[in-house]
Amino acid sequence: MEVPLPLPGEQATISCPHSYPLFYEPLGLDEGQTFLEVGLGSGYGTALAREIVGSSGLVAAIEIDPLTFEFGKNNLANNGYRDIVLVRGDGGLGYEDMSPYDRICITAACDGIPPRLVAQLREGGRLIGPVIERGIQNLVLLEKNGGSVKETIICEVLYVSLRGQFGVAR
Repeated sequence: MEVPLPLPGEQATISCPHSYPLFYEPLGLDEGQTFLEVGLGSGYGTALAREIVGSSGLVAAIEIDPLTFEFGKNNLANNGYRDIVLVRGDGGLGYEDMSPYDRICITAACDGIPPRLVAQLREGGRLIGPVIERGIQNLVLLEKNGGSVKETIICEVLYVSLRGQFGVAR
């Protein structure tokens, strides 16, 4: 049975390795893109994204929990990833300093995609994340084109809840 494993921090977990392609393939994550990951966790997904976007791309990750942030930051540094922008803050607010992003990945479940993240997505960009509807988490892909946003449900998933201003209502 596959289960998320705990990480340092409040309700922090690392996902099963097969979940990263589940997110990154529909995103069309590719070389040279600017990528924002909401939820640093262990740093594994961030490192994987860095390998995909290559030296011509840019990766930023934002984490709200201070213990989880330090854990992920140290893992990345210990494995030679020193060119990733790491931000401790509310992921639902995004990170405007590097926006707009070609791709955004939210690795925590939310009641709806935070509008600030959609605003930081480049025209032609894609965003993916778990969205809770009627008690079920669906992995949702947003594509921003022509000033409108198209939404596609990929599959049912199970992730920890997003924290912060746009966190899940309790």
